[in-house]
Amino acid sequence: MILFLRFFFLLVLASMFAVTGWASSLCPLFSVPREVATHPWFIATLFDAYWGFLTFYVWVFFQQTAWHARLVWLIAILLLGNIAMALYCLNALFRVPLPTPLSEVLIARRPGPSWLGTSLAAAGIGILFIA
Repeated sequence: MILFLRFFFLLVLASMFAVTGWASSLCPLFSVPREVATHPWFIATLFDAYWGFLTFYVWVFFQQTAWHARLVWLIAILLLGNIAMALYCLNALFRVPLPTPLSEVLIARRPGPSWLGTSLAAAGIGILFIA
């Protein structure tokens, strides 16, 4: 299962980089036409995505025991979405050997600050201001 999930989250990460790169090459991040941004299904999709991000964050909050790590992962997930989530999962999955039961990955606690979360939060903030 660990090997399958490593491939799965690598696919998620690669596809998110591909689609965001493609979209960025066609138009700036915040140039969504008003007709799209105010469309009920666009708004419903955003609510769905962000509630999904926060649901995933509940697991991150459980795993991370340091408040700094909890905060930077929240920022990273809210600003980078599935890119940050895939990297979080890959980080957890590559910390264990292949025969490890998935339950150990899911319930592991992670003390201390998170360099990956901090880096992603900084990247998300940078992208927000550059875009």
